[in-house]
Amino acid sequence: MISFFDAFLLSLIEGLTEFIPVSSTGHMILLSSLLGIKGEGVETFEIFIQLGAILSVVVLFPSRFLALIPKSEKTDNANGLAGKQGIAKFIVACAPVFILGFLFHKKIKALLFSPMPVAMALIVGGLLLIFLERRKTTAKVLFVEQITLKQSFLIGLAQCLALWPGISRSGSTIIGGMLLGLERRVAAEFSFLVAVPVMFVAVGYDLLKSIHSLSSADFPIFLFGFICAFLISLVAVKYFLELLGRVTLEGFGWYRVVLGVVVIIFK
Repeated sequence: MISFFDAFLLSLIEGLTEFIPVSSTGHMILLSSLLGIKGEGVETFEIFIQLGAILSVVVLFPSRFLALIPKSEKTDNANGLAGKQGIAKFIVACAPVFILGFLFHKKIKALLFSPMPVAMALIVGGLLLIFLERRKTTAKVLFVEQITLKQSFLIGLAQCLALWPGISRSGSTIIGGMLLGLERRVAAEFSFLVAVPVMFVAVGYDLLKSIHSLSSADFPIFLFGFICAFLISLVAVKYFLELLGRVTLEGFGWYRVVLGVVVIIFK
């Protein structure tokens, strides 16, 4: 099994990158390759610590998820993310990636989970962010509650790009949202919220397939990684949302491009 030091580095990367548009999966693949650690146990650890990141969003936005619980006929028919309308928007935003992920999971793992495909995805996603931020457009959706069912579905289609590790789940949903007229911060917040069901199902599916490889001796390091990823994600999500009120995503785009080029050169 991996050391506590390696576990901390992986958890740090997961916590810092899960909800910003740079791809946490891509970064962990690159870090694991750099550290020379691999195997089913490492992959399971990388999957498990994502649960800590998921929990951070639930802790930061509890009212968003509680609002989904139908309380009356009025909330059931309300706009925004409340009641049945809110549930419907989550479903259509998540369904495309669930379906494609289930159908192509094995091929994606076999073909794309290595440094070179990740590097290419980082560059492609980075160029998209740079292009998007340099467009002269005015945001039309200024609040999460204004997102329509159709926009939710289209953002869900954009999220499917994240099945290519290195593209970034948050990056693809933010890019999709901004192309549909969402204000940058609104696109990011919706991305965080949609991440909870998507990541919960994806992580649960992967864990069920690999749980047999774990033993009770793995529990301490898995718990350590979970807690680290949770605490770091709490800070990262709050800071990222505040940052988007002052800067654009172009800097993240250039970071992705540079990192991708560096990986290609030195791989």
